[in-house]
Amino acid sequence: MIVGMHHASITTGDLARLTHFYREHLGFEMVMETQWAAGNADADAIFGLADTAVRMAMLRHANCFLELFEFAAPIGDAGKAIRPVCDQGITHICIAVTDIDAEYARLVDAGMRFNCAPRAVPGLCRATYGHDPDGNIVELMEIDPTGPFAFGPSA
Repeated sequence: MIVGMHHASITTGDLARLTHFYREHLGFEMVMETQWAAGNADADAIFGLADTAVRMAMLRHANCFLELFEFAAPIGDAGKAIRPVCDQGITHICIAVTDIDAEYARLVDAGMRFNCAPRAVPGLCRATYGHDPDGNIVELMEIDPTGPFAFGPSA
């Protein structure tokens, strides 16, 4: 039985930088850090790769987790500096916020780049897309509490 989504995962070339960004600017807390050297057969099997050497951090914020990987081996391709949302694959993570204007201003002051100021999606939310230090898209969303995106039991 599926009980819900647990986490999203991002691979980075600089785990310390990305962990700092998500902790300091988006309020995630460190749950666990680990690493392994080449020769971890279970990890290699799960990833479908050979001779992986990895540093990993698991972060938590409220009801979601974010897993960050840095591979020392094999070294993957670097992502685009700014990846457009139209590219195929997982395109973004969404952070639910209250007072989106204040969060937007705070993150702009911290150096985060956004496509635009928060915009209204009538009956659903106010939202904007920005980019973390690796260029991954982070959506800020202030949910309309009367709309279908509101947290709580489904009707």
